[in-house]
Amino acid sequence: MKTNETNIDELIKQALTEEESEMLERLGEQSVLEQLMSTFQGKMKWIAIYSIIIMLVLFGLSVYCLFEFLNANNTRDMVMWGAGMGMGMMAVGMLKIWHWMQMDKNAILREIKRLELQLATLHKNNA
Repeated sequence: MKTNETNIDELIKQALTEEESEMLERLGEQSVLEQLMSTFQGKMKWIAIYSIIIMLVLFGLSVYCLFEFLNANNTRDMVMWGAGMGMGMMAVGMLKIWHWMQMDKNAILREIKRLELQLATLHKNNA
């Protein structure tokens, strides 16, 4: 199956002009780090930056709650500090899921742009 995809990709690259081929290369696969950094671009970069700051603050508060939990003298305090740590870590997890969803959205948009380019090229070649 992989060889068929490679053959199709090669045929598409041959049909494209040099400019279109460069554009297709820019829309290619990205590493996880490149995908993460792409969440800090565009109109929503301020939300991504803000969420990272909030995530770091919540993680710090969770670590503080952990130390207080370990130093608590009675059960009530242990339950309260443990709940605070659990809620903080749950919020950090939710923010991480949001970042992964943004990365997935960007990957899907990149694939849609590749399809648009391929359709435009196909239409140009048939016209």
